This record gives sequence, C-alpha cells and structure tokens, in this order.
Amino acid sequence: MDYVGRLSAHLPPATRLLMVKADGSVSIHADDRAYKPLNWMSPPCRLEEAPGVWRVVNKAGEELRITLEEIFQDTSYELGVDPGLRKDGVEAHLQELLAANPETLGEGFTLIRREYMTAIGPVDLLCRDANGGTVAVEVKRRGEIDGVEQLTRYLELLNRDPLLAPVTGVFAAQEIKPQARVLATDRGIRCVAVNYDRLRGIERDELTLF
Repeated sequence: MDYVGRLSAHLPPATRLLMVKADGSVSIHADDRAYKPLNWMSPPCRLEEAPGVWRVVNKAGEELRITLEEIFQDTSYELGVDPGLRKDGVEAHLQELLAANPETLGEGFTLIRREYMTAIGPVDLLCRDANGGTVAVEVKRRGEIDGVEQLTRYLELLNRDPLLAPVTGVFAAQEIKPQARVLATDRGIRCVAVNYDRLRGIERDELTLF
C-alpha cells in the first residue's frame, strides 16, 4: 500500500483487512490495534478498481494505491441505519442541561437544535457561537478517543453542507482523557470540561475528619 499526498507512506505486503463503508470511506486494518486503521481515506473519495489494484482518491487529489496479491475472503454486508450509542442517565441528563444552558460551552453560544440528525447519526447539540458560526457539540460523561473520532466524522459530513459550513467542533465531558484532548486539539476541536453538579445547581458537600 502506498499513500501519495502531502506526505508519502508505504506499507509492505502483509495480511490486511480492507474495509469499504457505505459513506465511501476506505480503511486498512491490521490485527494489533483496537480502533485505529493503519491508513484510511475519508469521504468524499472515489474508489477505482482494476485487476490486482485499488486506487482511492479524495477531493484534494491525495491517493491510496492498494496492491492486492491474494484475496482470502470478499464479503459484503448491509448494516442499515445505525441508531447510535445509547447514553446512560448521567450523559443524557448532561446533554439536556447543556442544551438548556449552551453558554456553558462558550460565551454567546445559543442552541440551534438538540439531536441534530445526520446520515451517520445524531449530533448531540448543534449551536451557534457569538460570531454566528455553526458548532457541533459531542457530549460524553467520560471523554475518550472514540468520542473525538465520532465528532470528527460528524464534522466531515456537516462541513459538506453549504448552509452550515464552516462547522467547528466542541468536545464536552465531565472528564477528558489526556490522549483524547491531544487528538481533539490536533484536529481543531475545542475541549470543554463540564461540572455536572454545578450545572444542576448542586453544591457537593465534602466530608472531612477535621
């Protein structure tokens, strides 16, 4: 596999899992990591198939060239519409509180819609900032890397809509893991640590011995 774009990268021949999703994305996976592919091409992109070779090109002209030496299995599944993750009680309530108090996410923030539906699932909150820009907000009880990846996919999709673009992102959680914060910052996503009890107007009583 060769990547040709702003940088060049090469993967030597090996047994890989190639995944092509309905949204047009193509990703290359190894068997030694839980969530992140070795390389990928996000939509919109086009896949050109020829004997022994796949060529995947995105709108910026970046290209994945995949050489197929042997195919062990070729399978297609129709997954249907994904219902999205079901939030636990605290997470759902946190989303509700932030929808009622969007200024918690930033000065001048207003709510456009809660659970804004997209082709890949609902964005927790769609807001406007003080400058009138559109902001997609992903709300988690515990902010981890998978939540940042989820918001990244929403942003890629929302930014194709000329009525919304440009759309920025906010990752809001009670606790945000350092790795998630680094990834979010790298992708231009702002992190907001939310105090759930303060939003509820509850002062936590701390018991001490002395």
